[in-house]
Amino acid sequence: MTAVLTQPRPIRLKGRSYLALTLTPELPFEDWLVRLDDLAGRSAGFFLRRPVVLDVEGLEIDRAQLRDLVGKLGTRNVRIMGIEGARPSMLGNDLPPAMSGGKATGDIEEPAAAPASEPPAAPAPVESAAQMPAAPLPTTGAPTSIVVTQPVRSGQSIFTEGDITILGSVASGAEVIAGGSIHIYGTLRGRAMAGTLGNAAARIFCRKLEAEMVAIDGFYKTAEDLEPGLRGKPVQFWLDGETFTAGSMA
Repeated sequence: MTAVLTQPRPIRLKGRSYLALTLTPELPFEDWLVRLDDLAGRSAGFFLRRPVVLDVEGLEIDRAQLRDLVGKLGTRNVRIMGIEGARPSMLGNDLPPAMSGGKATGDIEEPAAAPASEPPAAPAPVESAAQMPAAPLPTTGAPTSIVVTQPVRSGQSIFTEGDITILGSVASGAEVIAGGSIHIYGTLRGRAMAGTLGNAAARIFCRKLEAEMVAIDGFYKTAEDLEPGLRGKPVQFWLDGETFTAGSMA
């Protein structure tokens, strides 16, 4: 009786793009980490569940310093998925892998510091996106959803753990980041990233699509990837499994 040999199924290898933040540390690292702690204190959850690339291009450091920095970032819940700009001799199995060729999407402004004042008697509405480059996040309780009554200008970045509703437009070079869904009642010309805390059910709605980039739970499309027939129309985006889907609401 002869044995029947079966060929095993081949391993499937796929390429996939993900959205990541890039941190560019500065020497001395101790001072830079103090500034990073200040950022985390003003916006709890800013790095939560976000993949981060560490760019050390041009820094005169050795392997021990790099390993120590990655370790200190890890204690701050900043997860480094890759290192850019490091010499090959500096990397090893105890450090994240080398990365290169990332596609820049623009700077993300730091959250604004909350003004020192007595506790308000009642919550106040957001008066202007210009006064609020990023929304401070609560450390406890349910995710905060916000309403921005003014257009989001170029260079601004608004971030909250809940839903964001923009009553105006989002300019080119501006960015809206939400742990939940994003509703834009004007034109979306900048970048909108929803479901950033792992909410695959989040959606993006806009009245007129002219976006530079849209993303949900790490899946994204740039302006070049968007269907030409959707431009200038009211559109919604959602995830269907691992498929980034768009549909006109006209």
